[in-house]
Amino acid sequence: MDYASVLDYLKQRDMTMSRYEREDWDRFVAKIHLSLRVPFIHITGSNGKGSTAKYIYEIYKAAGYKTALFSKPYLHKANEMMVINGEMIKDVDFARIFTEKEAEIKASNLSSFEIETYIAFAYFGEMKPDIAIIECGMGGATDSTTLSGDVPLLSIITTISLEHTAFLGRTVSEIALNKGGIIAREAPVLVGKLDESAANVLKDLAKRAHSLYYEVDDFHNEVYEAPYYRFEYKPYQNLEILTPARYQLGNASMAVEAAKLLQSRFPVSEDAVRHGLLTSPLPCRMERHRNIIIDGAHNPEAVEALMTSLVPLASGKPIHVVFASFQDKNIAVELPRIDRDVAEIVLTTFDAERARKEEDYFLYEGDYAFAPDYKEVISNFLVKYPDDWILITGSLAFAGVAKAYVEEELHL
Repeated sequence: MDYASVLDYLKQRDMTMSRYEREDWDRFVAKIHLSLRVPFIHITGSNGKGSTAKYIYEIYKAAGYKTALFSKPYLHKANEMMVINGEMIKDVDFARIFTEKEAEIKASNLSSFEIETYIAFAYFGEMKPDIAIIECGMGGATDSTTLSGDVPLLSIITTISLEHTAFLGRTVSEIALNKGGIIAREAPVLVGKLDESAANVLKDLAKRAHSLYYEVDDFHNEVYEAPYYRFEYKPYQNLEILTPARYQLGNASMAVEAAKLLQSRFPVSEDAVRHGLLTSPLPCRMERHRNIIIDGAHNPEAVEALMTSLVPLASGKPIHVVFASFQDKNIAVELPRIDRDVAEIVLTTFDAERARKEEDYFLYEGDYAFAPDYKEVISNFLVKYPDDWILITGSLAFAGVAKAYVEEELHL
């Protein structure tokens, strides 16, 4: 297959797959003897896993290591998921690796993410980076990035909250059990700030796996002085991250702690830590375009973190919200939390199979206006409220398409 045909096939699989189990994937892995044959860090979590992965990747890259990153979702091109030292996988390699196992892939009923995982792992095996940072797609025990026999240098679980309950579990404890599936025998595990029920599950899993269990420490003395958030995380003072998002301080702290835990195996200097944290943040994480803030918050925990960061930044100016979400998201909690601190919310939709349409908001039509064209809503807000804040949120996918409109059509 050529590159365009591979992308078409991945899109078809993404639209037709609804299962979340791994029997087909496990059979495929065994058949082709797939393994990630490089040292790697494995990361999961309800929120923050992508940003934590990016910070770790940038720290090791700044330290001079040939560093790979596998992370999803992407905004523009599937190649963005597979990066080594700032270079995406080439189209020809993406297509070639797929084609080499095309018959086995098509016979195995694989999902798009499983296919992408295969391509990434095969590519990293060819390129032989010094270290790879691997982000789970969803969960842990049933995620395709978790391969039996592959033992990470470090397992990281950033946060645990109620999300993807149809697939991962109905309680925080059940979700913790699934995400804890990345804990490997005798491999250390690092966790973020978790509630007691989730922490107890993970501690038990780590104990059974004979894995050392570490918790991220507190950061201190944080202050935002545009464009930097400055903070301390022992032993470092005056660390800086290039974002107004306070919630990124926790993700940066996880990255610093991970580097500390692996210092004997992969030494990094203080300069590398500082340089790595100063990377440009991932797109759609409190990304600012003039008076517009774009953020992909898509569950109650992320919405709380977003609003906690945004309200101080707004400094009392009104906030007007353009909101679009997927059908499986808990907007019954998200919308009231946003509404607490904003002037108005306009609900909208976008071109995605799982996006909420007008009829999917029927329970909220008495509280919030609905407009079908998000571009029109954004443009009207800009004209009507040139001195206020405009927040675009509800879904990372929606944030991505809105970002493209703001940049490419509004030129902001």
